[in-house]
Amino acid sequence: MADVLIIGDGPAGLSAALFLTKNGQNVTVFGQDGTPMHKAMLYNYLGIPEITGSEFQRVGRAQVQNLGGKIEDVEVTNAEKTDGGFAVTTADGGRREGKYLILATGTNTKLAEDLSLAKENKGIVADGDGRTSVEGLFAVGWNTRLIRTQAIISAGQGAATALEILSLEAGEDFHDFDVVE
Repeated sequence: MADVLIIGDGPAGLSAALFLTKNGQNVTVFGQDGTPMHKAMLYNYLGIPEITGSEFQRVGRAQVQNLGGKIEDVEVTNAEKTDGGFAVTTADGGRREGKYLILATGTNTKLAEDLSLAKENKGIVADGDGRTSVEGLFAVGWNTRLIRTQAIISAGQGAATALEILSLEAGEDFHDFDVVE
């Protein structure tokens, strides 16, 4: 079981956390629930006729926690590459380590810059699975699409990144399909 650190608790970070936690990974999300989602009214999220951003956040955070994911209400002030993966330092002086790191930091790209990730006018450079130029470091959500973003796109990016990490851990393509019994 890999330790996955996720910085950001909006749709991208929570979606990644949900898929990873559901499939047995040890996940810690760092987020203070200050996402702009609290200003949103969603009418265009497939499968949900309408929901406020605050309700969306409440439900998403509860889903992650109910499956065993940890959400820490603390700011991450530093992130670094280590021999075993990554370490983050929090504002309260804490330090957490993980094999993988997912940046879902909204428009804040400071940590990406500290980790020397490439940026362009559209945001942090990452492929369709969230992979960056640094092995084990992923970027998803608004920080990769600074000029065009939607909650459903960010959540999809989080899910794609989670499936990439699950595939890396399994050593083969991983699929997450649940069926009606």
